[in-house]
Amino acid sequence: MTKSLLFLIGLLVSLKCAAQQQVPLNEKHYLDSLHQTLQKKIPDSSRANTNFQLVEYWKFKDTLKSKAYLEAGTLAAKNDRYLNALALFYKGQYYFNWNKSKASDAFKKAEEALSPFNTKKAYAKRAAAWYNYALMNVDKMGYGFITKITLEKAIPIAEKTGNPARIAYYYTQLATILMNNYQFSKAASYNEKAIALLETKDPGSTDLLFSYLTGVSIYCYDNKADKARVLLEKAQKLLKPYPSSLNYPLYYYNEALYYATKTSYDKALSSIDKGMPLAKRYNQKQIYQQLLFRRYDIYQQQKNYAKARQILLDIVEEGTLTAKINDRAEIYLELAKMSEKLSDYKEAYHWLNKYRQTNDSINNDQTKIKINELETRYRSAKNEQKIQALQSENRQAQLSARNNRLYRLILGLGCLVLLLLLVFVLLTARGRRKLARQQEINYRQQLNEMERKQQLSITRAMLEGEELERERVARDLHDGLGGMLSGVKIGLSGWTDTQPGISENKDLHRIIGQLDTSVTELRRIARNMVPDTLLKFGLEVALKDLCEFYMRDGLQITSEMFGIQKNIAMNVQLNIYRIVQELISNAVKHSHADSLILQCSQNENTIFITFEDNGTGFEVESLEDKKGMGLDNLRNRIAFLQGKFEIHSSPGEGTSIDIELKTTIDE
Repeated sequence: MTKSLLFLIGLLVSLKCAAQQQVPLNEKHYLDSLHQTLQKKIPDSSRANTNFQLVEYWKFKDTLKSKAYLEAGTLAAKNDRYLNALALFYKGQYYFNWNKSKASDAFKKAEEALSPFNTKKAYAKRAAAWYNYALMNVDKMGYGFITKITLEKAIPIAEKTGNPARIAYYYTQLATILMNNYQFSKAASYNEKAIALLETKDPGSTDLLFSYLTGVSIYCYDNKADKARVLLEKAQKLLKPYPSSLNYPLYYYNEALYYATKTSYDKALSSIDKGMPLAKRYNQKQIYQQLLFRRYDIYQQQKNYAKARQILLDIVEEGTLTAKINDRAEIYLELAKMSEKLSDYKEAYHWLNKYRQTNDSINNDQTKIKINELETRYRSAKNEQKIQALQSENRQAQLSARNNRLYRLILGLGCLVLLLLLVFVLLTARGRRKLARQQEINYRQQLNEMERKQQLSITRAMLEGEELERERVARDLHDGLGGMLSGVKIGLSGWTDTQPGISENKDLHRIIGQLDTSVTELRRIARNMVPDTLLKFGLEVALKDLCEFYMRDGLQITSEMFGIQKNIAMNVQLNIYRIVQELISNAVKHSHADSLILQCSQNENTIFITFEDNGTGFEVESLEDKKGMGLDNLRNRIAFLQGKFEIHSSPGEGTSIDIELKTTIDE
């Protein structure tokens, strides 16, 4: 039992420590470099990243400093989406060692915030966020949960980084989990893969150190001390140049494990004596308690039961290793054993009673006999005859209990058969009802899909008809009325040249000027109805041209285009053009603004439009009761492109409109 408990506690050390920090072994140089960077005049993004690295460095040593750097980094991040996502990740790092609930929440939010970014750095942080999230919940969800997250989330995302060192890191974690399931051969295989990658791609790294120490644990628990010694020596060689490294407590823990495996208990105790002060200095509570428990194991192997029991009492009082109910029950049982070895039967009975209360499964026949035996021994000093009577009563009680259990077993089996039959009938009826409901849901979904397609067809027909009518009217205006007006102007100008004296007539020149203005206005209208620049040069040029067309004295329009592709279908480009045209037209007519901003960007098959003005603004709720061709056309075109839009405005604060559109339309 002691070996099993030591194994489970050792696993927790490996998981926690390997996930604790990604700080280079040369910590002093690393820390000085970060501080010097902050003293320089650097961009906000660099300042934010540097502060975040200091959050991770100080999260164990000094939580106040860690919090201060977290606040400074968050402030420097400002409105940068990626840096704000990183701030959530390092918030989880700040809470990592002392508030699992808040750390878990922060890591989950960080993963969600980082998911839109397809960069190698974002992938690395997403993988770390998933793994740390699982680690924070391992007590509640079990090691199956962390295995699932590592295999299905962390490793696949880490592979996207293209960084072998990152992949090796999660191989080491997987090896630790396999070790927990006593699959030492598989665990060693994954850890050897990690070591091979790291020795080639990232020698001298903290990850390589953790891989060496994980290998030491695997080989020690598999009783292969010679292989463990090789990795322990490599880890020592890595750490030797950095005597103040906070990784020394973990190293001494594994060194003690190795010596204990070799039954060199004095050397193991020496390693523990070296590691405990360092773990306490670096605020590594978990490792400190593990070292203490390792010392307990050595004392009880040496039959020094008094010291062994005192260590267990200290562990119970401190509380770190008894946080999980299973570990607490096992430690109570160890206390009962040590008390029994010391012939302190009263104390043994006390701890065995606490073990029974803590662990429901302890109420079996064997444990009851153990309790009665301890109770009998405790009372033996007072009354030997009473002990014999109690033993006789105990045997009779056991026989009666055995008969009662047999009767209850037979009765329970009968009830179980009836219950299973009833459950089968209920499940069959429930399945039929569920099938009927599902068929009804499918039918409704089919109707809704048909209605959607019909509505899409109607909208498409309306918009195509509208564009065809615009094209026809524009052509008639340009070729018909425009030509006629131009002819009238040319004829009138020619006539005035043949009439002496009339060319000085001011009214005649005014009429000719009005004809010029009319021709210009008519061409403007025709151009708005059919945008030639869209047909010739594409959406990006057409939108910029549209903005320049509306600009005038007292009205500045800024347009920004990002990644607009030219292979978008023409009917989609035309609808996007009309949407932007309607936005600018409405702003010019109603907002009284002197500055408009148009931003358009494309991400794969999605177009994002942001339109802002500094005008008078309005109450957004007032739009619900208003109907107009402009707003209806805007909604129809957005719906046709399977998009959505949001309007943000208030009186005196201007207006901001966000639109998201699809460039591929589902039929």
